[in-house]
Amino acid sequence: MNRRSRLFAGIFLILVSCYLLLPFLMTLVYSLFSEWTDILPHGFTLRNYGNLFSDPEFWSSIARTLVLCAVSVLLTITVLLLAMYVIIAVNRNLRGFMQIVCMIPYALQGVILSISIISIYSGTGTFLSNRLLMLFGAYTILVLPYIYQGICNSLNAISSETLLEAAQVLGCGKFRAYLQVIIPNILSGVFISALLAESIVFGDFVLANNIAGNNYQNIQVFLNRRMFKSSGLASAIVVVIFAVVLLITGMVLKLQKPQTGRENG
Repeated sequence: MNRRSRLFAGIFLILVSCYLLLPFLMTLVYSLFSEWTDILPHGFTLRNYGNLFSDPEFWSSIARTLVLCAVSVLLTITVLLLAMYVIIAVNRNLRGFMQIVCMIPYALQGVILSISIISIYSGTGTFLSNRLLMLFGAYTILVLPYIYQGICNSLNAISSETLLEAAQVLGCGKFRAYLQVIIPNILSGVFISALLAESIVFGDFVLANNIAGNNYQNIQVFLNRRMFKSSGLASAIVVVIFAVVLLITGMVLKLQKPQTGRENG
């Protein structure tokens, strides 16, 4: 690529970035001014952020969202790692079936997934009818495709089946080799998948609102309630959510660079 082509490519990327960031920048500006009834806003203030950070309900919603992220992601990772052991060490023909099952949630997101869970388990009189338990289960299903793909890519990158066979030749049992050889080599990929899944849970509103509502108010439900009270405060919440997701994305990209370098090497 010559110098002129690189220049045009750089200008194009800058224009696309400005276009994509424009809604966020407008939201940021709106959250920092008291009024915007003319061409330019006026009345610079940090009141919205002060009210937000001093609101205990905001911190409670952040904590609930983090708990949702941690529990659902850890549960999904545990189940998938055990399932991948069966595929690698017991029956490799199950790989195609496993992939189909893990891709199903792509078509069952949002309203469809929440209504299906409520219609099946609500009113059964068992512990599964608990709304909080249904919510954690729903998020476990929601993040399933993303974590599965990350774990599967990591296993393929290290030639897990060959590595497992080599460990067996050296006298190591299958399950022990999987725990002590395979899993440590894919931890970075698992962690990246977990971070991506957490950003998805962090930005979800439909499942939390339909299944739990105000009984377990996450950050998105909190945002929805504040939108009808103050648009400036709602804009500040959006900025905070964007900053958190951006931080998670930055961590993912930073972790992916060393991993890509190792694979290329």
